[in-house]
Amino acid sequence: METAGAVTTLALVCLSVGLGQSFLFTVAVIAAVASWIGGLVFARFLGRWI
Repeated sequence: METAGAVTTLALVCLSVGLGQSFLFTVAVIAAVASWIGGLVFARFLGRWI
């Protein structure tokens, strides 16, 4: 899950730079934050069962 979030973020940043679209950079930042928060939530729920 963390790897997919990182790859998605990097792909969006590359598209933003390549196409010159600033809104894609904003989407990349939001995706990075959402991925990080999702990882924390996943770890918290996994910690309950271990």
